[in-house]
This record gives sequence, structure tokens and C-alpha cells, in this order.
Amino acid sequence: MSVILTVATTGPIATKADNPALPTQPEEIANAVAAAYERGAAVAHIHVRDAQDRPTADPAIARRVIDLIQERCPILIQLSTGVGLSVPFEDRAGLVELRPAMATLNPCSMSFGAAEFRNPPKDVENLARRMQELDIKPELEIYDTGHLEECLRLRDRGLISGRPQFSIVLGVRGGMAATAENLVTMVNRLPNDAIWQVIAIGRKNLELTAMGLALGGNARAGLEDTLHVGHRQLADGNNPLIERAATLVRALDREVSTVEEATVTLLENRTPAEV
Repeated sequence: MSVILTVATTGPIATKADNPALPTQPEEIANAVAAAYERGAAVAHIHVRDAQDRPTADPAIARRVIDLIQERCPILIQLSTGVGLSVPFEDRAGLVELRPAMATLNPCSMSFGAAEFRNPPKDVENLARRMQELDIKPELEIYDTGHLEECLRLRDRGLISGRPQFSIVLGVRGGMAATAENLVTMVNRLPNDAIWQVIAIGRKNLELTAMGLALGGNARAGLEDTLHVGHRQLADGNNPLIERAATLVRALDREVSTVEEATVTLLENRTPAEV
């Protein structure tokens, strides 16, 4: 079974002061995504920033980033509705009106580092319903065991259709710690038809990405998840991280999915020509 590689170029937290190679402006993000596509990424997980590099849900900026990416490569776009901790939920949810192929759906509120990540239940339900109306595939980001249960409740109520796609997020303060035990626990609790990947934040990124691949999952790589490619060695952009993930895939005798293959797997009832 081939592995879908997702590139997460930017994220909502890190700044250029943390790593000067972090892409934040539309041209930078689009160029980083295109380079990752050339190295095997089939999906681009997108956060956007304003002119001052702050996380934003401005639809004009997001539209600009999407258009620039689509000019450069045919990668599948997964738009983050997480955006940033200071951005109101209604603004974040409004990004789905841009109709990307995929978007994130965060099922629960939680502590996130020293701040709060707000996802009120009724608002989450409404967002799930709107994504279904627009035929947008939700990427279900689960930071703790209860988040999985809430996703399954949404599915039981008919608000998530088709094969559910999960990202198991480990290493955020306020969520599950980045341990092998937590990963195995979550994988064992996933529904049998689930599509899933590991998102390991920080220094355990390589170890848990490799473990997720060995357990049969997909993989995500990029500066959103770790700013380093080695001990105290800043990554010179997203390319080394995507290349490292692709090398892990091949070392495990698996193949990296093409965009066409990822489309069939993730978007189920569509053909590549429809994307």
C-alpha cells in the first residue's frame, strides 16, 4: 500500500525568528509547496499569514495562496480551519467557502500550550455540515482520546460521510504526549476503515513518523511540525523534512503515492480528472 505524504509548510505558531526558512507569505508558501510536490508530497496542508506574518483567516489571502499553488503544481490542497489560536471560530470556518478539496475539522476545544483552542460543539457540528454540503473532505485532527469519540459521534449522526481521515496529533501541551504508547493506543481505537497519519510535534517527530509508517499509516512532514532536521540543526526549509519522510517510506519497502492515487484514496467518489 502506498503512503500519502502531506507537507505542512507553515503552521500557526512558529515565526521567522524561530527559523528564517519558514515560508509565511503567499509566494513563499506556494514555492515551498511546489518544491515539496516535486519531492513526493501529494497533499499540502495550508495555513496562511497576513503581511505582518500573523495567522489569518482572510479569504483573499487564502485564495491568493491557493491560486499560486495551483499555478505551480497539481497537489491536493487541505486548508486549515484551525488558522491560529487568536482567530475567532466563525472567521476560521468561513475558509471552507473557498471550496478546497480538503479542510481540517477540529472536534473539541482544548488547552494548547499557554492558550486555548476553541471549537464549540455546535459550531463544530455546523462546520461539519457545511463541509458536507460543499463536498469538502474533513481531516479530523485528534489531540486526545476524547476527540476520537467526538468524531465518531459526528459520524454516527451523519455529519461525516465516507472513510474518515484522521490525523493523530502528539506532542502539543494540553493534548497527548509524544509517546509510542499513546500512538499505539490511538491507532488501536481507530475504526477499521480509517485513513490516518501521525503528526508528531517537536523532537519526537522523526521517531513517531517512522513508527506510524511501520504501523501502516501515512505521514506528514514540514516546518509546522518541527523546525529541526537533526539535533539542534535547523531545517533549511521544508525540503529536507519531506525528503526525510520519503526516505523512511522507501526504507520500509512502501511507495510514495502520486496525487492521482491520493485522490482516489482520500476523495473516494471522485476521479482524478474531477479534482
